[in-house]
Amino acid sequence: MTLEENRDALQPEDTPTNAKTEQEIAASSKPESAEETLSGSPRVEPSEAGKAAGELEVSPEEAKAPALTDVEGSEAAEVGELQPELDEVLPPSVDGEPEPAESTPSIAAEPAPALKANGFSREQPPQLIKLAPHVLRYWTRRDVLLFGAGAIAALAGAGSLLPQATLERLGVIHENKAWPKKEWFLNRALRLDDDVAEALYSENRLVPTYTKSRITPLKNNYNGATPDPSYIPDWQLELTGLAFGLRVALNIRNLLTHFQMHEQITRLVCVEGWSAVAWWSGLRFDDLLHAYPPTSQAKWVRVESSVNLDPSGNPDPYFVSLDLPTARHPQTLLATHFNGEPLTVDHGAPLRLLVPVKLGLKNVKAVTKLSFVAEEPRDYWAERGYSRYDGI
Repeated sequence: MTLEENRDALQPEDTPTNAKTEQEIAASSKPESAEETLSGSPRVEPSEAGKAAGELEVSPEEAKAPALTDVEGSEAAEVGELQPELDEVLPPSVDGEPEPAESTPSIAAEPAPALKANGFSREQPPQLIKLAPHVLRYWTRRDVLLFGAGAIAALAGAGSLLPQATLERLGVIHENKAWPKKEWFLNRALRLDDDVAEALYSENRLVPTYTKSRITPLKNNYNGATPDPSYIPDWQLELTGLAFGLRVALNIRNLLTHFQMHEQITRLVCVEGWSAVAWWSGLRFDDLLHAYPPTSQAKWVRVESSVNLDPSGNPDPYFVSLDLPTARHPQTLLATHFNGEPLTVDHGAPLRLLVPVKLGLKNVKAVTKLSFVAEEPRDYWAERGYSRYDGI
């Protein structure tokens, strides 16, 4: 029997029908689906003779393999949606065996598409830009000219703000004409620290407190001569600008008997650069404001001392401006005692203002008058070149 007769005799039993053969040929010519790749089923490869005759050669192992089934509609749709992602993740063959040379190339052999961003706001990896050191140190002629022009303009602007005597002392021949906004500009520059301190102010921000073991000596820091104690017997505290429109005068006995006393150990900071930790007692300024409320328009209080003297011993009334939020601060006291004893003349007897959140020049000694006003009042040291707010 010839080879072709032997093949024809075996065809009815071992060879699939023409209809089935066409289906498998079509399936083998298509790219592998996700389910075929995951199941690990062997591929059916057409031989050269089978291609010519429209038939397939099936090996014994392939004949025993289970037939591929169709995926149901919903599952097929899901596989179709997952196909691009599986093609990017799965390798060409799960079992890792090399494919024959005649096999149809799988989809995995094609270049994988680039991953798309999930959204416009997706975080992108940082990009590094490297520059050689000589590039960073390289200045063009234009850069040098621009830098020089800017430096000259800055010097000229700063020089216009200096007094004529200073310019002459520096050897600069320049007639310093009055700039209309020169004074405004300098005042704004001086108020910069005030603006920052006022912006940072909070009634909940307290200055540090200390134990009695941390107390340090406090010198007599009167700017002028120390007043004679003869004023103390007739001393009174005058209140003006009150809501009910009357003038009130209080003596030290009124203050000690009608207000609760509070103690605190805080640091007094002087604008001259020194500081001291001291133990104070007195009534809270806020308690006085509740007992004698100012007018609704009041935003400031003018604190005065009529017994203040200049260095020669002549009368030199002292006055400062204090904003009402600072007056209401829980650590602002009208102090009556120092280190557990009534105030002495050196420390402002019988009543002094203690504002730990302000510099020492706001802590007026021997207070004699409190005036509540709507506009910021005059300030002794502000009129002499110091700032007004003086917060720390």
